[in-house]
Amino acid sequence: MKIIRTKDYQDMSRKAANIISAQMILKDDSVLGLATGSTPIGIYDQLVDWYKKGDLDFSKITTVNLDEYKGLPKENDQSYWYFMNKNLFSRVNIRPDYHFLPDGTNLDSDNECERYEKLIDSLGGIDLQLLGLGRNGHIGFNEPCDSFPQDVHVVDLTESTIEANKRFFASADDVPKQAYTMGVGTILRAKAILLVVSGKDKAEALNAVVNGPITPQVPGSVLRLHPNVIIVADEDALSEME
Repeated sequence: MKIIRTKDYQDMSRKAANIISAQMILKDDSVLGLATGSTPIGIYDQLVDWYKKGDLDFSKITTVNLDEYKGLPKENDQSYWYFMNKNLFSRVNIRPDYHFLPDGTNLDSDNECERYEKLIDSLGGIDLQLLGLGRNGHIGFNEPCDSFPQDVHVVDLTESTIEANKRFFASADDVPKQAYTMGVGTILRAKAILLVVSGKDKAEALNAVVNGPITPQVPGSVLRLHPNVIIVADEDALSEME
């Protein structure tokens, strides 16, 4: 693992965007694995800014997202498709048929998981996977559990994750209780992984990922088994490691 220390969220976003833009420039038809949540927003804003200045071209880029709520249509303003379209897809020249997410409206879990896993394989795998980190150490929606899930699967969201996400909904009762997510195995098959972490509320989880045992109770700890992981984290997120 390589750890890049940054001053604050803005600095973290810019440095992480630099890594993604370098991947795009070196391979203009890259397959990028993308993430949602509050942490990547600054990264997407920076990429959009560089695109508007003519420094980046998304016309040959393909993207696959980590996850999507099960049961939400993409038109729902809390779906991850809606989030990605608002924060990135509609703001750059990526082709509409070249960005992919799990289909939240497919209620046949086995069918959807198999479909999305095969889709990623058909693209030749992921060149660079962007990840955030949950307060409980989750990556994607791979929650703490007894074993590392390998492929795309459906998960029952933990109470802590539902609690973290309820600010986006009218109430906790409205938060979907399941989600489709790439498995740990799917993530580890990416050629490179970029983990971004910001804030003191993530410091304990990041320290466990980097310095604790590799265990499915801290799903992000499995990243230590990958040969090409870059962590970009601000001072607050790294505060437990000092």
